[in-house]
Amino acid sequence: MADKERIILSPPHMSGDELKFVHQAFDSGWIAPLGPQVDHFEEETCDYIGRPKALALSSGTAALHLGLRLLGVGPGDIVLCSSLTFIASVTPVKFLGAEPYFVDSDEDTWNMSPQALNRAIEDLASQGKTAKAAIVAELYGQAPKWDELMPIFDRHDIPVLEDSAEALGADYRGKKCGNFGRYSVLSYNGNKIITTSGGGMLLMDDQESRDKAFFWATQARDQAPWYQHTEIGYNYRMSNVLAAIGRGQMLHLEERVEAKRAIYDRYREALGNLPGFKLMPETEGCRSSMWLTSLTIDPEKAGVSAMDVLKALAEENIESRPVWKPMHLQPVFEGCGYASHGEGDTVSDRLFQNGLCLPSGTAMTEEQQNRVIQTVKDTLKR
Repeated sequence: MADKERIILSPPHMSGDELKFVHQAFDSGWIAPLGPQVDHFEEETCDYIGRPKALALSSGTAALHLGLRLLGVGPGDIVLCSSLTFIASVTPVKFLGAEPYFVDSDEDTWNMSPQALNRAIEDLASQGKTAKAAIVAELYGQAPKWDELMPIFDRHDIPVLEDSAEALGADYRGKKCGNFGRYSVLSYNGNKIITTSGGGMLLMDDQESRDKAFFWATQARDQAPWYQHTEIGYNYRMSNVLAAIGRGQMLHLEERVEAKRAIYDRYREALGNLPGFKLMPETEGCRSSMWLTSLTIDPEKAGVSAMDVLKALAEENIESRPVWKPMHLQPVFEGCGYASHGEGDTVSDRLFQNGLCLPSGTAMTEEQQNRVIQTVKDTLKR
């Protein structure tokens, strides 16, 4: 294995254009948080997404935290959350002393199930409770069934925080992901479709929300000649240098989406018809960014499990990853509420048990991808 080239799941992909903007940042003397590169990065993100206001931050998690504060979430509140997601989608709920209530996925999108959402709201109502807000994750680069989810949220007056951390570049029925929540969140972590090495963005429609989030993100310093604070704030702003990297990355976002989709198509053509193999379906009316190509493997039909394939890939120095372990199964959230897709039908559990994410880096060569494909096929022959 040591002599075989390492294939990483989703490494950063630099174009070279980033350096032009980084040099501008150095030449201007603006290195610390705030500066012209941050302003331009926010403006260019708004132009791409089609949203009026944006706030560049230190991480997607920070953006989720501030978004929840803007929604008024506090101690004792209940927040409906996608269960099949990365933990950072949920931990800000606990930062604020609130409690997550987890909602199952559906088979069609792997995202929040409208049926499970109704079950969750009904369960809370039976206890005399209501949800203060909801966090809806857009898993592995694609949208949920927004046309079905939003009427439910609107009917029950539950504001939505849209977690688009994995879905930058995706759209649903002609609207970019990042447009569906009252507030929406992007991530620029090192493994995302574009990266600033670390960072995030909070998107909104009104200046008042942006001003308040900016205030909290800059240590909540009052307007006074000295450092005075009447609220608790955070050190959450993005640096000018990282924003410069993001500007260079944004120039190639559409290329990266097309590269991700081409990788998905090659996997689908090579593996999609194998017994027991099923690639993550694309939401109807959605153009997924296919951040990670993910699939499920039925061990009874395939003769191997997802973990068998993961181990075989690891032996060939190829990184893969199980599908996210659902949040309702995480020890840290033991005792939190959970609504399944149907009676006795827990879709996210099955996806976790049988799911696998394959290497999907946008700089990946066809030769590297063929090596992944051949390793998977060789595993079946065993």
